[in-house]
Amino acid sequence: MTAARELGRSGLKVAPIAFGGNVFGWGADEKTSFDLLDAFVDAGFNLVDTADAYSAWVPGNQGGESETILGRWFQRSGKRDKVVLATKVAKWAERPGLSADNIAAAVEDSLRRLQTDVIDLYQAHEDDESVPLETTLAAFGRLIEQGKVRAIGASNYSASRLRDALKVSADYKLPRYETLQPEYNLYDRAGYEDGLEAVASEHGLGVISYYSLASGFLTGKYRSADDAGKSASRGSSVVGKYVNPRGLRILEALDDVADSHKATPAQVALAWLIAQPTITAPIVSATSVGQLQDVLAAAKLTLSAGELAQLDSASA
Repeated sequence: MTAARELGRSGLKVAPIAFGGNVFGWGADEKTSFDLLDAFVDAGFNLVDTADAYSAWVPGNQGGESETILGRWFQRSGKRDKVVLATKVAKWAERPGLSADNIAAAVEDSLRRLQTDVIDLYQAHEDDESVPLETTLAAFGRLIEQGKVRAIGASNYSASRLRDALKVSADYKLPRYETLQPEYNLYDRAGYEDGLEAVASEHGLGVISYYSLASGFLTGKYRSADDAGKSASRGSSVVGKYVNPRGLRILEALDDVADSHKATPAQVALAWLIAQPTITAPIVSATSVGQLQDVLAAAKLTLSAGELAQLDSASA
């Protein structure tokens, strides 16, 4: 296991892979979710990332389902103290935006669903330019003072807005975003590398990447148009976006490196992320314990400088 890493300057220490709770109440029912969480924590991992909006997109769901299942697991398992708990506010239609009133109301809802007294990492799920940054950061600051939140983070911010937020924190002596949650993987690189990476590096932010396996493409499951049917929910969109000469070049490099380690393409793609100097913990999701154990093995996989360069070149 790679040594624990600190989330920014928060003092929170995490193992190098995070579990994405978007599957709770969607791809995984409550019992399966409990089994996944037990397996994740029992394997020595601790960062679980969810959001109030998960999984409102599922027919019949309203939102809050993921937090509710996680809260029930805390009560059932007694393992709350083994988890660094991350959730988010702003993106759910029931509690939209980053106004002070919304943040104050949303955190109470999340704490209740999660059946906990404190959220370790509370993240702005998306930017809200209608609210001054100092208003949002002051609202988060009050939650820290009240002991309801330990640290704050940002997701889906542009580099310029993230830099502005960090300056506001310094100028107004407010808590700063300690973490960033961007889309980032071996295929989708530019959105992070063309600005956000420099801000994260300069300010020592912890970075928790989502879509770490490019919606499953980097597992090697989708290699031709014929593979679109392998997932009813996203197969056609994955094939349409990623099955192209560059994508197939990346898969070829993943296959090559995986063969030399007796590993899987998914493990290599995650090991590449873990090796990036600004990445703290890529987020992975799984809907079976076997699938989860397979991706967690990436934490034990060390790629050589040559292999990292090969993957960089293939994905350039």
